[in-house]
Amino acid sequence: MSFATFVLVLLLCIINGNWPGFLGAGAGARNVQDLPLQWSPESGVAWVRQLPGHGQSSPVLWGDRVFVTSVEGPQKDTYHTVCCELATGKEVWRQTLRNSSPVQNSYYVSRAAPTPVVDDALVVVLFESGQCAAYSHDGDLLWEQDLGRSQGPLTAEFGLGASLCQTESQVYVLLEHDGPSALLALEKQSGNIAWKANRTPRRSWSSPAVVWFSDRPLIVVSSGGSIDMYDALTGAILAEFDDIGGNTGTTPIDLGDGSFLVGASPGRSGENAGPAADSNCLMRIQQIDGRYEMVKQWVAEGATPTWASPIVHEGLAYWINRAGVVFAFDAATGDKVYAERTSQACWATPFAVGDRIYLFGKEGTVTVLAAGRSFKVLAENQTWNADTLPAEAPLGEETTAERRRAAAMFAKPTLYGAAVSPDAFLIRVGNALIKVSE
Repeated sequence: MSFATFVLVLLLCIINGNWPGFLGAGAGARNVQDLPLQWSPESGVAWVRQLPGHGQSSPVLWGDRVFVTSVEGPQKDTYHTVCCELATGKEVWRQTLRNSSPVQNSYYVSRAAPTPVVDDALVVVLFESGQCAAYSHDGDLLWEQDLGRSQGPLTAEFGLGASLCQTESQVYVLLEHDGPSALLALEKQSGNIAWKANRTPRRSWSSPAVVWFSDRPLIVVSSGGSIDMYDALTGAILAEFDDIGGNTGTTPIDLGDGSFLVGASPGRSGENAGPAADSNCLMRIQQIDGRYEMVKQWVAEGATPTWASPIVHEGLAYWINRAGVVFAFDAATGDKVYAERTSQACWATPFAVGDRIYLFGKEGTVTVLAAGRSFKVLAENQTWNADTLPAEAPLGEETTAERRRAAAMFAKPTLYGAAVSPDAFLIRVGNALIKVSE
């Protein structure tokens, strides 16, 4: 994609208000005055759409349509892709795939975790079996690839979690698991593999990201002990950085100037505490005598996120940890500005616009902070209660004490992610999609 084409696509996103991929990659600007500041389950929730089965992916938007994925069945038998009207939540179409690698439907493993991508012609979805498919906006199946069979078998105890990312002509799939792993580029029009970059086996749920540098799209993967940068067109490895650890659950966030943020977690039991301590950072891409390198600019001291990726807004970088503590750092120097506790931990990545920072609490409370160097809570909004969410049938009994502990954590309604239209939030709970607007 040329720089002129990229600018045109960006302008179209701004005009149309699209949210084309995970964490809004490729989305246009939003006007803070058009987005809700305060709401409750009784006021401000425009609609709640029950979804089949359960899913952990975020919704994506194009024009007046919302696309989301889920899985259903005791063996995760059926994969669903659902298209809804943005205005009303009415289901427009639903397509299903039969899982080619059935596995017990469990709280302990991913359930439709990869977020799709969408453009003006098609929506591309990925499921944890490695099955990947493209549909038209009207729901017609355009192509299907079973990457679990052609590139597998995929041996992942907790399932796959990496979301898709895209350029104009290609979609990028990260298959990381206990066996031979890979980053793949698929041609959007055909689903054919354009290139494949082999990767060492690792347990990670990080997603790849498109990062722009000197008008050139690069694919950056921050995952399981390394940051690797690839040419988006050829798959050639351009640079590697291995002074990193604990980077198993967040996505690189492109800052638009050849730099990006990296998140790293100490792990559920603190197993990555040592390497993660110096791995929440800002990285900068450099090109010297034709060779690329990535350089750590500063470290976010004390920041320990889980699944929420860090963001930058108006000169400050924000991290949030599993206890709900928000860390703000000067984006230019890395100096800590504040660290303050909020009401809930966040698994979803925050969203910043204008003078607001929206924190999507795991249990449904969305805290709105004032953007800037002083910590100030503008609003705390409960998005659902026991009466407004559809009931979800419990899964079978887990077989080990560790899995039963996980089930106790994951069985409750969880806010997994959000998409932002020009005037509303589309919030994903496991079996429902919620629209919040003024």
